Amino acid sequence: MNTRKAGFAPRTFMLLLMIYLLLPLVATGLYAFAQDWQNTLLPESWTLSWFSGMFQDIRFLEALWTSLYLCLLSVLLSLAVMLPAVFVITVYYPRLESFMKFIVVLPYAVPGVVAAVGLIRTYSSGPFDISGTAYLLVGAYFVVTLPYMYQGIRNSLLSVSAVELLNAAELLGARRRTAFVNVILPNIWPGVMVSALLSFSVLFGEFVLTNMLVGGHIQTIQVYLFQRVGESGHLASAIAISYFVFILLLSAVLMKLGQKISRQSK
Repeated sequence: MNTRKAGFAPRTFMLLLMIYLLLPLVATGLYAFAQDWQNTLLPESWTLSWFSGMFQDIRFLEALWTSLYLCLLSVLLSLAVMLPAVFVITVYYPRLESFMKFIVVLPYAVPGVVAAVGLIRTYSSGPFDISGTAYLLVGAYFVVTLPYMYQGIRNSLLSVSAVELLNAAELLGARRRTAFVNVILPNIWPGVMVSALLSFSVLFGEFVLTNMLVGGHIQTIQVYLFQRVGESGHLASAIAISYFVFILLLSAVLMKLGQKISRQSK
């Protein structure tokens, strides 16, 4: 009986926590489908007009596509740089890990507003006049993803004992590049996919940095939502729910793809 009592409290706590976290999302979803909701617990009538009007707006589709390709480009750039860098430091230069950790946590120490102002002042003149362009935004996104990429890739390398795997592959006659591609990468790929997915989700929801850097030149989904929120709460709720569903579906697709690649490599 003591075991049941001990297990009941954590389950109750988790249930209450899930209700607390999901309640705003449920309320937003109800408001997105509501046509008339004033003095009742649930909407008095339902409609799809907010969603139809949103998808008929070419600005929404353009903002969605802009956010998608900018975030994907930033994540791919981060993967191309961080994956070999973290591998080399973790396997060959472990003494540099402390310095690497200090570098990657710097984005946490600098507020988004301060970072945006500094980037604008630095790149608004001189040889690199890229203020207000997608190049500056992709560079800023790359810095934002550093902590997630570094920690996820490093944990994956440590969990599969990358040093031992690499030594065993080299003893069997494999070159370092071949051992990394055919042995190390398939084993850490699920962790790499999780890090990439987390980074993409963070970037897709980024507003402060995006709005200050390119808000007047490039319209992402968050900037579009900010501009439309004053027009109608129903429309803003429809945009927020569509954004959530899009992230959910994209996450499921990427996770399935990562599992398929992992099974094929095994």
